[in-house]
Amino acid sequence: MAAPNKPTRIGLAGLAVMGQNLALNIAEKGFPISVYNRTTSKVDETVDRAKKEGELPLYGFHDPESFVHSIQKPRVIIMLVKAGAPVDQTIKTLSVYMEPGDCIIDGGNEWYENTERREKAMSELGLLYLGMGVSGGEEGARNGPSLMPGGSYEAYKNIEDILLKVAAQVRDSGPCVTYIGKGGSGNFVKMVHNGIEYGDMQLIAEAYDVLKSVGKLSNEELHEVFAEWNKGELLSFLIEITADIFKIKDDKGDDYLVDKVLDKTGMKGTGKWTVQQAADLSIAAPTIASSLDSRFLSGLKEERVEAANVFKKGGFSDILTDQTVDKEKLINDVRQALYASKICSYAQGMNLIRAKSVEKAWDLKLGELARIWKGGCIIRAIFLDRIKKAYDRNPDLSNLLVDPEFAKEIIERQSAWRRVVCLAINSGISTPGMSASLGYFDTYRRERLPANLVQAQRDYFGAHTYERTDVSGSFHTEWFKIAKGLSN
Repeated sequence: MAAPNKPTRIGLAGLAVMGQNLALNIAEKGFPISVYNRTTSKVDETVDRAKKEGELPLYGFHDPESFVHSIQKPRVIIMLVKAGAPVDQTIKTLSVYMEPGDCIIDGGNEWYENTERREKAMSELGLLYLGMGVSGGEEGARNGPSLMPGGSYEAYKNIEDILLKVAAQVRDSGPCVTYIGKGGSGNFVKMVHNGIEYGDMQLIAEAYDVLKSVGKLSNEELHEVFAEWNKGELLSFLIEITADIFKIKDDKGDDYLVDKVLDKTGMKGTGKWTVQQAADLSIAAPTIASSLDSRFLSGLKEERVEAANVFKKGGFSDILTDQTVDKEKLINDVRQALYASKICSYAQGMNLIRAKSVEKAWDLKLGELARIWKGGCIIRAIFLDRIKKAYDRNPDLSNLLVDPEFAKEIIERQSAWRRVVCLAINSGISTPGMSASLGYFDTYRRERLPANLVQAQRDYFGAHTYERTDVSGSFHTEWFKIAKGLSN
């Protein structure tokens, strides 16, 4: 295997799909790169791809020592390996050959506290450490992802020139990368990005379900609808690929492939982490939580088949056929309901990031996060520009819902939103994401909630006390004694 004439600019360890594509992206941008993988066949495969894709300056190494020593000082090595123990093992393998001032970057979906633990351990060895969220999947890694590096600022500056070239480029807003902040902030932001992605995908699936099950749209019609939606306010990567999915035929017959895909959704954990963090920080994230619950329920395929048979006897199978709808009006209503629901999902994610930023003193810039999500990443969408402008107008914005522009859009769409949710309920179609978003909006916009009764109940059974609307202070009432006539 040919060795470089002089030290390479950067190294990358871990050559699964994401690692291979990111390495080729870096090489294509003119940065000579060394690559290493524990399974050596992956190294050879990557080198072959580099040759086929234009004799790119990529050099493969079968052993960690020669890999590390091939990189110019201060060395920068990106790891793209499975989160958890494999990251620790890779760090252990590489760090023994590294010197003070060298830098390790973890590009995987890692739990942010693990990154903070590793940064501390590396600093004791004189090494710099970054946790960098990478979004965009296989295509993004190869052609321009959204990058979310957090940790050592010195480490970021060592690699900034590469990241600015490798990241997705968006006209008028620049490369989709920025230094996120200290500690595990890069991983945390990527985690919430994935939580928003869960919500987005669930909402799109619900829009599809209503249009197909109630509106009786064919796959051809669904393709046309989503392709048309991708020209307007819903223009986004997820809407684009959804339109594509509806036109793909099964290679085993003339049926559409989407109808042959088992209705059972997988997950890798970032959505669950997002919901857990929201609960820990007391941040309401019902749209994201409902998308997670929907994935859990989708996994109960055998139970759902059994339940469907049980309830068929009660007439539930006929409920879908009872609705007659104006197809064009339904399509327009669902578009508006989807957009309004999306605003709520992003609002919840942004509020979670801000709460964590305050807790950890990260000083994260929400508008800047919206900017770097405009290209490369899975949740890239035209309306992220609107989110950036909302935070530019007011960096201390308490919630996207009360930004004047978004508030106006919600008001204009709420009637259609309510019609879709009601239609779905009456048709026996579950729309947990849209319903959760609407419930979030209706709860947030109300000046007075029935929480007064809940607090009274808490004081009744647990003497938890309550505050009053008319007098300051904490109060406790002997509710039981008064209600039962036992008080003096």
